[in-house]
Amino acid sequence: MKPILLIDFGSTYTKLTAVDVEGETILGTAQSYTTVQTDINDGLENGLRLLEAKTGKLEFAETYACSSAAGGLRMVASGLVPELTSEAAKLASLGAGAKIVGLYSFQLTEEDLEEIAALKPDIFLLVGGTDGGNTACILHNAQMLAQLEPKFPVVIAGNRTAARQCQKYLEKFETYVCPNVMPKFGVLNIEPTQKQIREIFLNRIIHAKGLSKATALLSDIMMPTPAAVLQAMELLSEGCEGEGGIGDLIAVDVGGATTDIYSIADGMPEGMNTVYKGIPEPFAKRTVEGDIGMRYSVRGILEAAGADRIGHIAGIRPGRVEELVAWLRENTDSVPDGNEELQRLDFALASMAIETAVARHAGTMEETYTMMGLTYVQSGKNLTHVKQIVVTGGSLIHTQRTAEIAKYALFSPAQPMSLRPKDASVWVDRTYILAAMGLISTRYPQQALRIMKKELEYYGYSE
Repeated sequence: MKPILLIDFGSTYTKLTAVDVEGETILGTAQSYTTVQTDINDGLENGLRLLEAKTGKLEFAETYACSSAAGGLRMVASGLVPELTSEAAKLASLGAGAKIVGLYSFQLTEEDLEEIAALKPDIFLLVGGTDGGNTACILHNAQMLAQLEPKFPVVIAGNRTAARQCQKYLEKFETYVCPNVMPKFGVLNIEPTQKQIREIFLNRIIHAKGLSKATALLSDIMMPTPAAVLQAMELLSEGCEGEGGIGDLIAVDVGGATTDIYSIADGMPEGMNTVYKGIPEPFAKRTVEGDIGMRYSVRGILEAAGADRIGHIAGIRPGRVEELVAWLRENTDSVPDGNEELQRLDFALASMAIETAVARHAGTMEETYTMMGLTYVQSGKNLTHVKQIVVTGGSLIHTQRTAEIAKYALFSPAQPMSLRPKDASVWVDRTYILAAMGLISTRYPQQALRIMKKELEYYGYSE
């Protein structure tokens, strides 16, 4: 037996997973309140005691961790055009596991600087212009940022012609120059920037999050939790040497404040009479819906779906839905606990959270007429062919109606131009192991993949 400890320092709970990589089994899991207000290590020690009560005393050969505590990896990015370089900056940031708290296009203003200072980002991503293209915007923005107190590192990943000059303007800041996230019009190159963001997180940000003491336990890996989950999803989808994956997939993590969506799929047009509009999106894509959550952001679900629709699904009159949503927003730690009305409401809210978040993540199609006749224009990823959906989050794992909720990720005639999956099976992460599997996948990919295949509960829609 070779026990490995995997730690996820979450915003609310610190989750621990003990894995035997030789036996390819989960030895035990535990979670404890993340004590970020005092000392994050208190929550870790409480979790270790709970884990030991389940597994007995273990001598861990290796320990790895990820974190979204204290607000996660807070990023602000600025670019030139919203649909192009700003969007590329957004994709790079989200793919690195960051939480975007500010996204700016065109030239920064004095008001923007005041907002950025108030946002207190962990990292600023400065992009703009293709290589050999516009330099005025990124140079202006670098000069504007130079007026701020250098309290955060800046990653420069825009027009290569202007990169060194930007670095000179920002000489008081900790700066990093990466290849342009969009070197040519419509071409993405976000992986180097994502790697740099993760390195900054490892080398600098963990100290600001109160994790420096905890890192004394670690063997090596420390990354943002969303990056670990994305890594796990890529492995589960594509497989590795000696072990096949399950194919293209969508993963949904419905939380109390946000809903994260991951897609591992090409997503390009399939029909001969379909043209693509905008930036071709990454094969492995993550989006975050900051207004869609089961408690802190429950009002966002209500506004997106409407009280009538939620009430119809839950079997509750719309006026009562409004009352209960207001109550949940004030009582964010509430759980149904046998309350049949709240159980039905949570089912409806989780269903609408998934429908809304996946619809926003997936691409769309529109019809247009050209000299060649009817033509379809695709924006975003075509996920209609995806056959696997992976779900996690308290509202989905603490119910036996998980597959019913997950089906709201699928195509609906009510939104005929949304490119959501037409049919898919469901995999449920009931014990919160996805981040843990992403952590060990860099060292033990075959074992991580086999554990996921074994531990994730599989449901077909016919069940």
